[in-house]
Amino acid sequence: MTLDLYADPIELTKALVDIPSPSHHEEAIADAIEEALRGLDVEVARYGNTVCARTNRGLDSRVVLAGHIDTVPLAENVPHHMESSEDGAEIMWGCGTVDMKSGMAVYLNAFAQLHEANELKHDLTVIAYEGEEVATEFNGLGHLQKEHPEWLEGDFALLGEPSGAMVEAGCQGSIRLRVTAHGTRAHSARAWLGSNAAHKLAPIMTRIAAYESRDVTIDGCTYREGLNIVHLESGVATNTLPDEAWMFVNFRFAPDRTSDEALEYMKSIIGEEEDVTIEIDDIAPAAQPGLGQPAAKALIDAVGGNVRAKYGWTDVARFSEMGTPAVNFGAGDPGFAHKKDEQVPTAQITEVSTALLNYLKG
Repeated sequence: MTLDLYADPIELTKALVDIPSPSHHEEAIADAIEEALRGLDVEVARYGNTVCARTNRGLDSRVVLAGHIDTVPLAENVPHHMESSEDGAEIMWGCGTVDMKSGMAVYLNAFAQLHEANELKHDLTVIAYEGEEVATEFNGLGHLQKEHPEWLEGDFALLGEPSGAMVEAGCQGSIRLRVTAHGTRAHSARAWLGSNAAHKLAPIMTRIAAYESRDVTIDGCTYREGLNIVHLESGVATNTLPDEAWMFVNFRFAPDRTSDEALEYMKSIIGEEEDVTIEIDDIAPAAQPGLGQPAAKALIDAVGGNVRAKYGWTDVARFSEMGTPAVNFGAGDPGFAHKKDEQVPTAQITEVSTALLNYLKG
């Protein structure tokens, strides 16, 4: 399929949605994006199924526009179709309409429209990357960060994740620990011959249940931390003391903590108990909102001051790790992401596109 990057972003969204691209199957959409970008007078590179392009006009600052091109598995929701809501609003349905081919369409369109425009105030980089919806090891932006970090360099970065046409600043970090208690198996009728592993988790669970969340305000955005048991397993048989019990504990922490500080705080709550071990299952840093940067202030002005904190973790953290302030800015309600009835109001695509063009033109 040939993509027209100059087409209305609504039409470009339709075209992208109609190219199936579940994770690990992004070649066709990457081919189409690469072909379209190579038709522009810009630098283009491809690594696997991640496609990058940038202007090199020597402008005073650089803005990075990034988005993933993979989706969750299809659910009989490709190709797209159009409907009207009860209030007459035009709605586009289909896998990726929200997460996040509408955002990618807006970014590609803005890049094409402005790459040679006199009004452009910042050099631009656009990154369309693979493997976001699966394990971190497959994440194309992560691969760039490790192997070609120069492509992530900029004064400010935008990620086209769905944000309801608002700016969602930074993101909270996430740590998941596996906490395992070890005991001795025994018949429940002779419990004194064993040691119940599940009981050994009880004091830790009590401390976690008593945790009080902390609110942190940074650049006017309030982040609310959360510490929760998210998975729990134990049991051998209904008449047997378990010799192992384990749980996943997840901490969503505000951007004023480093990952190391957050980990130490988690361990202070969990504490030290006999026959209990702790392993790191996953750790992802938080991202500062960076709204004090001039480029960020200009974007907030362009969206009429509509800004809020991002509670979930997104790839903006990769930019933050490299010292580049980043925000999430895209169309669609994230509550529809990954759903069979994924849908986006087309008016939001236009709204995001208009705000982005105004911002990039100053």
